[in-house]
Amino acid sequence: MILVTGGTGLIGAHLLLSLTETNDRVRAIFRTESSQNKTRNLFKLYNKSHLFEKIEWVEADINDIELLDIAFAKITHVYHCAALVSFDPRAELKLRKINIEGTANIVNFCLYHKVEKLCYVSSIAALGDAKTEGDLITESTEWNAEKLHSDYAITKHGAEIEVWRGEQEGLNVVIVNPSIVLGPGFWDSGSGEIFSNVEKGLKYYTLGMAAFIAVTDVVEQMIALMKSDISGKRFILSAENISYRDLINWIADTLKKPRPTIEAKKWMTNIAWRLDALKTTLFGGRRHLTKITAQSLHSKTLYSNKAITEATSVTFIPIKDYLKKFKKKES
Repeated sequence: MILVTGGTGLIGAHLLLSLTETNDRVRAIFRTESSQNKTRNLFKLYNKSHLFEKIEWVEADINDIELLDIAFAKITHVYHCAALVSFDPRAELKLRKINIEGTANIVNFCLYHKVEKLCYVSSIAALGDAKTEGDLITESTEWNAEKLHSDYAITKHGAEIEVWRGEQEGLNVVIVNPSIVLGPGFWDSGSGEIFSNVEKGLKYYTLGMAAFIAVTDVVEQMIALMKSDISGKRFILSAENISYRDLINWIADTLKKPRPTIEAKKWMTNIAWRLDALKTTLFGGRRHLTKITAQSLHSKTLYSNKAITEATSVTFIPIKDYLKKFKKKES
């Protein structure tokens, strides 16, 4: 039986959809009914509601040892997708608790229950740092501890260390480092907020670059790696490197909204993140823009997908083409 953590998030929900389509026996962890309903709604979005009933849901938490022990009964393979994604500096302790300690728990239970293989969903944020802007980042690019990293990146990097520790203790593991993942059903969080902002009439763009991938491609590669003999390796999952301006323009065209016309200069985003910090300090609420995220909007960070294409002979769907499908699914 397969266990999926994080099955109520973008990647995990699409993974469950794909696994149930192939008649795999699947168990998924959930924390609240409201989060579980997000996955139910995604299945409905794809007209696959009947497949949702095939999932064996277990109420558990990756930091609750007793409940995890129940969830791991008779499990042979684990996809660990659960994580906290936050760039708010106030979330540091929670990020460490969920991303590092939670992953350590999953690794320990995999070892204890003699799980055959673990696929861990990390992030490109956990990869090394390019020495100069424009250099391609690969799986072997060195992590620079002296460089400023977000707490999210640090905790995903720390989580990977826990997975490699599991490998040293005899666990078959594979790590995937997805780039910015695009997909339907989750417009209120993560990359989905890009679509929400464009839908509302986004006026600004930046000239930075980043790597993007369709969620369906992420899931396809995770399953392929899990079924392969590959172990003890990590893979960047990225379809292509795209400028934020191009991405936003394509989304605007897809949603039939006006393209943004004002370039947000560095000085503008520097003011914006400071005002956002002041606002949340005075009135509370969630941070929408931090110093690190503001900097990333202007940087040209490029990633190589050579390793995964050589390992699985994958052909990624171009992002511009995927956005057309994404609109259909979201509507």
